[in-house]
Amino acid sequence: MSRDELLKPIWHAFTALDVDRSGKVSKSQLKVLSHNLCTVLKVPHDPVSLEEHFKDDDEGPVSNQGYMPYLSTFILDKVRDFNRLELNHMCWTLCCKKNLDQSQLQVSEYDAFKLWCIFNFLSEEHYPLVLVSQEMEYLLHKLCEAMGGSWVEQGLSVWELLRLMGAGLFKNIHRHTLSMGISEVYQELILDVLKQGFMQKKGHKRKNWTERWFVLKPDCISYFTGEDQQDKKGDIPLDGNCFVESLPDKDGKKCLFLVKSSQKTFEISASDKKKKQEWIQAIQMVAALLRQRRPAPHREARQKRREQRMRLQDEQMELELRMSELTTANEAKQRELEDLRKALEEAAANAAEEERRRVQTQTGASGQVPDRPGEREDGTRERMELEMAQKSTELQSYLQRVKELEDLYQQLEGALDEERRARQDEEAVRKLQSRILEEESLKRAELEQIHLNQQRRSLRPEAQNQELQKERLAKEAALQDALKQLDELAQERQGLEQYQTVMKKLENATNKTKTWKHKVAEHEGLLRLIQPGSKGPVLVTNWGPAAISEQELNHREKEWQEKKMHTPGLSQD
Repeated sequence: MSRDELLKPIWHAFTALDVDRSGKVSKSQLKVLSHNLCTVLKVPHDPVSLEEHFKDDDEGPVSNQGYMPYLSTFILDKVRDFNRLELNHMCWTLCCKKNLDQSQLQVSEYDAFKLWCIFNFLSEEHYPLVLVSQEMEYLLHKLCEAMGGSWVEQGLSVWELLRLMGAGLFKNIHRHTLSMGISEVYQELILDVLKQGFMQKKGHKRKNWTERWFVLKPDCISYFTGEDQQDKKGDIPLDGNCFVESLPDKDGKKCLFLVKSSQKTFEISASDKKKKQEWIQAIQMVAALLRQRRPAPHREARQKRREQRMRLQDEQMELELRMSELTTANEAKQRELEDLRKALEEAAANAAEEERRRVQTQTGASGQVPDRPGEREDGTRERMELEMAQKSTELQSYLQRVKELEDLYQQLEGALDEERRARQDEEAVRKLQSRILEEESLKRAELEQIHLNQQRRSLRPEAQNQELQKERLAKEAALQDALKQLDELAQERQGLEQYQTVMKKLENATNKTKTWKHKVAEHEGLLRLIQPGSKGPVLVTNWGPAAISEQELNHREKEWQEKKMHTPGLSQD
């Protein structure tokens, strides 16, 4: 922020303290103003220098010219980094209460503050601050781009501008629409917002797509969770080496483009092709401005308009100076010619008087020859006539020159008018050219998309053949796996058949063994099938150790007792 732009809101605050409009402010009020300025501008406050500058022995209020030395030396020269919006809010708070009539205001107080900031940005660097007709036309043209309106050809102060808003300049426009238009112009001219809108951004860690509100400025792209810009999520720094390029659609996302900065690479998805092309062109424009070290477009345009006005003013002043010089010279020549005419008339009268005297003398002295003085008078008369003819010739040439200069002045005025009209035509052609370029870029994007679709269609048969080949190879591999599984199943079946045969033989053997053991048990034969014994104590019989189990012994003992009971002879014994 330049010093001239910094002085404009401070001037409003100073004039607000001038209650009686005398051009001077009391020292106590200036002390408070200086302290507030030091706080907002983050400058160390020096009360000693303040008291020294406004010492009590110098009584009376201080004018703007008297306050400027202290302001420049002790405050403005020490400014390094500060919040511009805080300075504007502080100065607006001081001046709006005195100058703003809210009863006649059609817009809100916050919108009036935005217009006040825009006025300071566009006003001339001459005090009192006014908005010339060209800048007024530019401002109203910006507002009318969104909602329509008209403008007046006269210089306005900021309070006249706000009263004009309240008097019905946009009486047919809804208040909310007017507020949106003012906010849009405020963000562009004051906050340096070149473009903004919703888009989706791919994350760097989780690789998910999230919708963000993007704001493009001359040095970075900031993105927020919402349009209110309260929750800021990050920045994409821009410099002369960054670039942006279009990406093909992938992963179900369309209208993709890539922004590569010096730190990271960002993938962004726009809502449609038009938005995508607009964002690509805007980011490319910012990168070009950074490489060329040029300011933002609206600031550069404002500087060009000021330079053009200064040049036209200089040309107008030069023409006026030349015309005043010519007028002065013409008046001097007129006075000189008038003096010459009077001298010639006096000389002619004197000559006539001398001639009359000479005639009288000759008549009184008849017969005498005229003397030499008559001849001298004739010579004097001839010289005076020659001189008068020469002066008349000079007068005619001078009048001719004055006429030529007047014609030249008219030609210069006509050339200036033609130059103004040519500049207006050039501006109209430039706007038409920009619109045509935008349409061409959109058509180019559509042609690129059509060409990409054609390439995809041309590559589709080859892709289909590749897919069929892959399917055939996959089916052959599946067939080989199935044959292998069949072989394994056949081997498993043969093993199962062998196992069933063995199990059948084992079952037959088991049946034969059971039959043999039954016969042995019936006949109480001496032979006995040897079976595994228990791990407990073994019984010793006449057949040897472990020849009979305890269970079998109990069974035999039970059978012997039953036989004993049924046989009388055995019971007596």
